[in-house]
Amino acid sequence: QEQLEESGGGLAQPGGSLRLSCAASPRIYVMGWHRQAPGKQRELIASITSIGSTNYEDSVKGRFTISRDYAKNTVYLQMNSLKPEDTAVYYCKGIGSGRDYWGQGTQVTVSS
Repeated sequence: QEQLEESGGGLAQPGGSLRLSCAASPRIYVMGWHRQAPGKQRELIASITSIGSTNYEDSVKGRFTISRDYAKNTVYLQMNSLKPEDTAVYYCKGIGSGRDYWGQGTQVTVSS
């Protein structure tokens, strides 16, 4: 199966932390994380290249960190200093066989 398996979403308080995981099947290269808030466009928030270079959307820069475990073919998103505006469905995205793959989405809710 060609799939992405996400975990780690849930409820956090403002200022809290969550770590999202995206475990991919071997033939999928995970490129990064996107999120989509209700009624809004899905946006790329963090990306990572095959050599480990990273980039972040301005709203999460300095708070979120994307990383890759090559042995597990898993990409993580460490989210610190969470804000209510981080509330969204978070998706990991990969590529393989000339097409895009998306995870199922995991809900992150930041609320007191």
